[in-house]
Amino acid sequence: MGNSWACFSPKEKEVSFVREPSKRLPNYSSPFSPFSFSTKSKSKKRENLDEYDDALIQQQAQLAAALLFQHHQQTGSLPLNRSTSVVYPSPAPKKIPRSSSSGQHSRADHSLIHPHQLLNQDVKIEGLETNRLVLVHGGGFGAWCWYKTITLLEESGYRVDAVDLTGSGVHSFDTNSITTLAQYVKPLTDILEKLGDGEKVILVGHDFGGACISYVMELFPSKISKAIFVAAAMLSSGQSTLDVFSQQMGSNDLMQQAQAFLYANGKDQPPTAIDLDKALVKDLLFNQSPAKDVSLALVSMRPIPFAPVMEKLSLSEANYGSVRRFYVVTQEDCAVPVPLQENMVQTNPPEEVFWLKGSDHAPFFSRPQSLHKILVEISQIPPKHV
Repeated sequence: MGNSWACFSPKEKEVSFVREPSKRLPNYSSPFSPFSFSTKSKSKKRENLDEYDDALIQQQAQLAAALLFQHHQQTGSLPLNRSTSVVYPSPAPKKIPRSSSSGQHSRADHSLIHPHQLLNQDVKIEGLETNRLVLVHGGGFGAWCWYKTITLLEESGYRVDAVDLTGSGVHSFDTNSITTLAQYVKPLTDILEKLGDGEKVILVGHDFGGACISYVMELFPSKISKAIFVAAAMLSSGQSTLDVFSQQMGSNDLMQQAQAFLYANGKDQPPTAIDLDKALVKDLLFNQSPAKDVSLALVSMRPIPFAPVMEKLSLSEANYGSVRRFYVVTQEDCAVPVPLQENMVQTNPPEEVFWLKGSDHAPFFSRPQSLHKILVEISQIPPKHV
């Protein structure tokens, strides 16, 4: 989900990292894009690529579909055994020198490699406050969008849950019937309610998922170690997502063209959901993403419930304010442009800000390695001593 603003090409000097990048993870000039191989092969191999590609697309779709059911397994609604990860054999990885920043990566992030080509040996899980992350999708998305991130994190030893919010992903509820934010985020609150005494998680919210994790932070502050906002709605108390995402209304012609309001209760009633024109979402949301991931999104995205987007949050300093917050700015984002992300950061400052160079609105597709490194970096920040 986005808003109505123009795309913005940020200046690289505007913001830098506020802390030294982690020394535990090597930097890579190549990104992660599973189930695909480099197209730079010699011409004699070309004849094999097409049929191989078809098989890989099927593998990718099967993995993404399987990940959709992960949060259902947590609630016992599906009798599936969840494996720790889904990986495929790959050639031995090459070590590449680190750059000076874990958030600044080259456009080479689009090269195609396998999960095992990412070196996770140096990731230290022992001693962390928590090694469990809960990934919360944005408006129109579902748990399926995190499939690369899930694989990378699990390969590093983390426990990961990707939740389908009500009416999203494989959740069967009718989006048009969602009337409150509480109803929309119930699958997420269910996860938090089932945590044991002293057990904590790291919440990661994308897009409208930022408002969703904020709502949960107010309810369960003692169960949340950190909250990470990825190109997300980071609101102040009394604000709605619509309030924030409307700040530059009218300046983004592409968003206006892409949006379509749905009126399940009739045109004389408020809209019940927002849908996006599939012909325009590539330029709006996925302008840096691989074609196969765009194809996955086009067949998986669902309408965005309108009532939760309009709901104003009540956030207290004692609860919401007690949770450590981090923001990840996506620098090539045409849906939630950089000026708006900067404004949210300045209005409601987080503990630290990380910048993803070359990322569109879907960094889990366009810059999965860079996003993974930042998530690991944040997870390893030690607790504050009171």
